[in-house]
Amino acid sequence: MALALAASALVAVALLSDMLLPLVTDAWRRQRQRRRVAPELSIDPGRDRRAERTARELLRSCVNEEEWAMYCELGFIRVWGSGPPGEPEYAYLIYPHRPIIAYAVQTGRVLGEHCVVFPDQTRPFGTSRLPDSDDVLAKWMALTSDEQRLLRDANTHLPGRQMSLVALKRDIWRLSRWERERAGDRGGSDPASGAPSAPAERDI
Repeated sequence: MALALAASALVAVALLSDMLLPLVTDAWRRQRQRRRVAPELSIDPGRDRRAERTARELLRSCVNEEEWAMYCELGFIRVWGSGPPGEPEYAYLIYPHRPIIAYAVQTGRVLGEHCVVFPDQTRPFGTSRLPDSDDVLAKWMALTSDEQRLLRDANTHLPGRQMSLVALKRDIWRLSRWERERAGDRGGSDPASGAPSAPAERDI
């Protein structure tokens, strides 16, 4: 009789262990996760807006009047390439958090995408993404100070990998029209500003 009771007790313990072990293991896991969670940081929802406002002021103080107006009205800045004299002109379009786009000025043909990243090393938490205007300024400074070094360090891709060729062609046309309007719309296309007619997808 005693042996039977002992055997029954062992079976009951085994069954309870099978039921309780997952619960105990789960509770232990949750407790460890709670210990690893960092204390919540107070995030100011207006911080990014203030950072962008400061970045725009800095960008405005560094670029010239035409480049600043271009950025405000078109959303990008054009920087001329520094190729050897006598060769066809080329230029770059700088967008916030987009590749630097190289294009042929005379034809408006997109030549390539140059991908560079300038992370914000000052952020103690959250994203390391620079404010839009700081990203534009970092690319502008790198391109105007040492174009060849930037091109060596960049990941260069064929046109259309990250940005739509149709959209880029349209932006080049918008830039051409914008410059003509600023010059008083003297008529005709300005050979220094790209394609004179609105782009169509078949032109790409």
